[in-house]
Amino acid sequence: MGQCGITSSKTVLVFLNLIFWAAAGILCYIGAYVFITYDDYDHFFEDVYTLIPAVIIIVVGTLLFVIGLIGCCATIRESSCGLATFAVILLLVFVTECVVVVLGYIYRAKVEDQVNHSIQKVYNEYNGTNTDAPSRAIDYVQRQLHCCGIHNYSDWRNTTWFQQSKANSVPLSCCQPSITNCTGSLARPGDLYQEGCEALVVKKLKEIMMYVIWTALMFSSIQMLGMLCACVVLCRRSHDPAYELLVTTNSYA
Repeated sequence: MGQCGITSSKTVLVFLNLIFWAAAGILCYIGAYVFITYDDYDHFFEDVYTLIPAVIIIVVGTLLFVIGLIGCCATIRESSCGLATFAVILLLVFVTECVVVVLGYIYRAKVEDQVNHSIQKVYNEYNGTNTDAPSRAIDYVQRQLHCCGIHNYSDWRNTTWFQQSKANSVPLSCCQPSITNCTGSLARPGDLYQEGCEALVVKKLKEIMMYVIWTALMFSSIQMLGMLCACVVLCRRSHDPAYELLVTTNSYA
C-alpha cells in the first residue's frame, strides 16, 4: 500500500515538473507583456517601482526552468537530497510569489492617484508632432482606448496646444475610425470619441496588475502541490523499509 502511495506521488511529481516548465514560459510571457504595456503608458504612470512585480515573475519564470530540471532528475533518480533541495526551492519561490501578490495589490491601489497626478501634465506637453514622446503617447492611448481628452473631448480646450493652434479642433487621434473626413473639429462632436482617457488608462493599468496577481496566485498553488508531493515521497521513503530495500536492490542491479 505504501509503495502504491509513493508511486502515485512520484507520478504526480513528474507531471508537475512538466507543468513547471510550461509555467516558466507563461510567467516570462506575462512579465514581458507588463513591460511592453508599461512602455506604452509610462508617461501616465511615473512610479517605476510598479515594474517590480513584473521583474520578480520573470525571475521566478526563469527559476522554474531550473526547478523543473532538478525535480525531474531527483524524482527519476530517487535522490533524497535532490527532492529535499527541490522542496526547499519551491518553498522559496512560493514565498516570492506571495510577495508578488502583495506588491501587486499595493501598486494596483496606487494606480489611480499616479494617473490623476500625471495625466494633466502629459496633456499640457502635447504639441502634435510624432517626434515628441508625450504627443505620441497621447495619440497612441486615444486610438487604442477609443477616448479623447482627460474626462471628455472638451478638456482639450484647456491645453496649450489647443490655445496656440486656434483651430477649434482636437487631435485626429480623437476621431472615430468609422467617421470619414473627420478633422477633429469641435463643431462636429459626434465625430469624436465621447469618453475621457483618464478612467480608461486607470482601468487598463489595473487590469495589467491583476494579470500579474492572478498568475502568481495560480502558479503558487501548483507549487504548493509540488512541495506536498516531494514531502510525501521523502517521508514515505524514510519510513518504509521495504521501499528502501527495493531502491537499494535496484541500485545494485
